[in-house]
Amino acid sequence: MIDEPGRAVIVTGGSRGIGAAVAKLAARDGWAVAVNYRQDRASADEVVAEIVRSGGRALAFPADVAVEAEVQRLFAEVGAQLGPVRGLVNNAGILRPRTFFTDVSLARWTEIFATNVLGSFLCAREAARLMSTRLGGPGGAIVNLSSMAAVHGAPADAVDYAASKGAIDTLTIGLGRELASEGVRVNAVRPGLIDTEMQIDSGDPERARRLAPTVPMRRVGTVEEIAEAVVWLLSDKASYCTGAILTVSGGR
Repeated sequence: MIDEPGRAVIVTGGSRGIGAAVAKLAARDGWAVAVNYRQDRASADEVVAEIVRSGGRALAFPADVAVEAEVQRLFAEVGAQLGPVRGLVNNAGILRPRTFFTDVSLARWTEIFATNVLGSFLCAREAARLMSTRLGGPGGAIVNLSSMAAVHGAPADAVDYAASKGAIDTLTIGLGRELASEGVRVNAVRPGLIDTEMQIDSGDPERARRLAPTVPMRRVGTVEEIAEAVVWLLSDKASYCTGAILTVSGGR
C-alpha cells in the first residue's frame, strides 16, 4: 500500500489539532489527503496549503459527518478528485464544557453522540463498502480516535464524551474482527492528555497542563505524537494489527 500511486486518506475534522497533524504526516508518508471540515474552511485551507508547499497532495472537503448524505458525497468527491480511498481517520469529535452528569441535557448528549459516534459509524461504513474485498474493493485501513476518557469515565466532567469514546472502542474491536478477512484493518488510537484546541471547548483551556503532574511521564502529549501512532496504523508497517486500541497517554 505504501507505494501505491493515487491512494487517498480521508481525515475527518482535519482542520485543527490532532486531525491537522495527522493530515500533514500522512501526506509526508505518501498519501493524498482529504482534509475534511464542517465549518472552518480557512483552517482547512491552511493545512492543505502547508501540505502542498511540502510537495504533497491535499484538498479540503466540507461535510458534516453526522449527516449521511454529506458523508456519501464526501467519499464520492474524494474518490473523483484525489483517487481511490484506501484510508480513513475518524478524528472528528466534539467536547462540551465540563459538568455533572445530572446537568447533561438530552440535546447535549445527542449532539455529542451524533458527531463522535454516528459520524464515525457513517464514515466507517462508507469506507468499508469501498474497501472490502468481499464487495469487490482493494482493501484498506481505518483508524478511529478514542480517548483515555473511555477508560477513566470522566466523572463530574464529561461522562457524555467518555461514553461516546467507549462506543468508539467497541466499534473498533467489532469492526476490526468483522473486516479482518476482507482486507480492511480497523484500529484505534486512545490519546491521553493532549495539548489541543479541544481543551478550549471543555471550558478549561489550561486543563491538560494543570493535570500534567498526574501523568507518569509528568507532561502532556503533543498532537504530533498522536499523529505518529495514527499514521503508523494506516501503514503496512501495522499489517498484522486489527481490532487493536493503541494507548498513547504517557502512562496515565
